[in-house]
Amino acid sequence: MARVVIIGGGWAGCAAAAAAVKHDVEVLLLERTDMLLGTGLVGGIMRNNGRFTATEEAYALGCADMFQLTDAETRHRDVNFPGHEHASLYNVATMEPVVSQHLEDTGVDIELNTRITDVEMMGRKIKKIAADDGRFFAGDVFIDTSGTAGPMGNCNRYGNGCAVCVLRCPSFGGRVSVTAKAGVKEILGIKGDGTVGAMSGSCKLLKESLSERIVSELQDKGVVIIPIPQELVGDEDKLRMKACQQYALPEYLENIILLDTGHAKLMVPFYPLATLRKIPGLENARYEDPYAGGLGNSIRFLGMAPRDDTLKVEGTENLFCAGEKAGLLVGHTEAIITGSLAGYNAARMAQGKKLLILPDDLIAGDAISFVRREMKREKGRARKYTFSGSVLFQRMKEKGFYTTCKEEVQKRVKKLGLEKIMQGSST
Repeated sequence: MARVVIIGGGWAGCAAAAAAVKHDVEVLLLERTDMLLGTGLVGGIMRNNGRFTATEEAYALGCADMFQLTDAETRHRDVNFPGHEHASLYNVATMEPVVSQHLEDTGVDIELNTRITDVEMMGRKIKKIAADDGRFFAGDVFIDTSGTAGPMGNCNRYGNGCAVCVLRCPSFGGRVSVTAKAGVKEILGIKGDGTVGAMSGSCKLLKESLSERIVSELQDKGVVIIPIPQELVGDEDKLRMKACQQYALPEYLENIILLDTGHAKLMVPFYPLATLRKIPGLENARYEDPYAGGLGNSIRFLGMAPRDDTLKVEGTENLFCAGEKAGLLVGHTEAIITGSLAGYNAARMAQGKKLLILPDDLIAGDAISFVRREMKREKGRARKYTFSGSVLFQRMKEKGFYTTCKEEVQKRVKKLGLEKIMQGSST
């Protein structure tokens, strides 16, 4: 049986594994840390704005395994907060073991504590990959979902230093790009001022460190908005450095916005702790992730793969990519969708079948194609793309794609002859 090997166990890698294993191939998922999900361990926001439409499109295409799991672990539904409507918030504390068990139950072989550091090539084809403990993993097709953040040196060089985030580079070793090791020149994302990378867009606070009033409202409504005293309002530069440009709105500068994802999700890339503790109700605030959230956060988009619209990496014969590796796409929904397509196409390549390009008449297909083109432009590399805001969400609305009507999305997919196309024979 043909074998697909996936490097990186974040949302993109998990989605790729779930998609590939349905199509009669062996699937091996390798993750350098001791848990799956990556930034999904501290994320939690789903279905906000155009992500609702994108999620329903995945259901219609037959690649909704990960969305089914996040829907089942949702703490709050139909949450509205500045610039965002009908969001779902999943529980970051319980999500990872649910995903891990699902993948194991469907036949995915998972290897944790496995940091890939090199590749062995035969021409433009990857023959096998090497881990830092001396093990080798052979495969027919490979998928790079290792992300674009880390190691520590990059956060020191392009950010405010290692903030001790959930990626835990000091403990498990920094990310090594399989794409780069395969000899492919990667693409660097830039900030609006032309400097490299972008800072992760949120921090997490321990609920126990917040006032009882805030915790009660947070657990009841899923969101708390606290006006910041005028003398404490920060500089707009903080908004421009964010990876999550969908939250780069004045409301996020003038208010403390907290979401309940298990922890209290603070919608800023960082906030000096001494200043945070001057705000009523936050006098005893403490960061959960990153531990140094008063100083900074992880720096992302430091190495993206040039790829085509099947998500195959250019310059290689048997390497695909997904998640942030596939471009300036921000968010769990975006990672799951690109991961699903990469996993599906990797399985098809392993079996000698024609690869799928999602048409521009679907929001997933349009986004994958649009972002690929934008990455070729310097101005395009300074933007970030997500179904929930900024450039991509506006594009969705202009093209008439955005809807919260599930039946409308299903009809659109069915009309294109793509209904349940990724579902596979094993489901």
